[in-house]
Amino acid sequence: MEKLRKEDIPQEAFDLYDYYCHNKLDRRTFVEKLSAYAVGGITVTALMSSMMPDYVNTRTIEPTDERMQSSDYVMYDSPKGGGQIKGLLSKPAGKGKFPGIVVVHENRGLNPYIEDVGRRCAVDGFISIAPDALTPLGGYPGNDDEGRTMQAKRNRDEMLEDFIAAYEYLKNHPDCNGKVGVVGFCFGGWISNAMAVRIPDLKAAVPFYGGQPAVEDVPKIKAPLLVIYAELDERVNAGWPAYEEALKAHGKKYEMINYPGVNHGFHNNTTPRYDEAAAKAAWEKTIAFFKANLK
Repeated sequence: MEKLRKEDIPQEAFDLYDYYCHNKLDRRTFVEKLSAYAVGGITVTALMSSMMPDYVNTRTIEPTDERMQSSDYVMYDSPKGGGQIKGLLSKPAGKGKFPGIVVVHENRGLNPYIEDVGRRCAVDGFISIAPDALTPLGGYPGNDDEGRTMQAKRNRDEMLEDFIAAYEYLKNHPDCNGKVGVVGFCFGGWISNAMAVRIPDLKAAVPFYGGQPAVEDVPKIKAPLLVIYAELDERVNAGWPAYEEALKAHGKKYEMINYPGVNHGFHNNTTPRYDEAAAKAAWEKTIAFFKANLK
């Protein structure tokens, strides 16, 4: 079956997919509501097939890419979180110590897209770790539907401890220069904001379309922020005005970019929400931000 182009999928279908991805609709209800947009020769099956992630044809960095020393799984301690957590550790080619990036997944565990993002960081000169918060439950199960169900069973504050532990692991890694930032997507965007609140020594945070911290916690933020939003993501964007007001009131260093005409998840190149131009621009800004703050 030939997949539909993004232009063939109505915005209302993308909105339904967003609700489904964030556990606000079960699969049966999602399919029932999606059927309303199966018109003009477009079937529900075609819509479903086109909106689900494609992990087969979307990898951008191979694990054996010569620009990396290695990209291997490690286990690290998370005593306040899940105990022992698995993560993908990717190291740039070359000698010396490298700045570090913690890469935080969405609400479905360490899937191939996030692993690819970890490798993208490495080929740009950063040692990265991409943890799997599903490790205590057996790890990412191989598909996002089961991953979402599994992640919903974990306490998000306990998962935050897993990513804070990843920061400590990376900061103290012999190949890291001790300067570490975080980038996260969706749930990982919330984690990125929360890590900025919790870790005084965090050097930079880049939350992509992530939930905002409580305004009373904003004074604790020390790291500069690059805050990425998608114009059509009304659900997440609704929290920005209060967050920005608090950032300004407390003199925090931040930049916000709201990319026009794109959906939540626009950086994820495995689904039709992906917007190539916005994703490329946002990633270039992200890497430049990290290079400026982790040197």
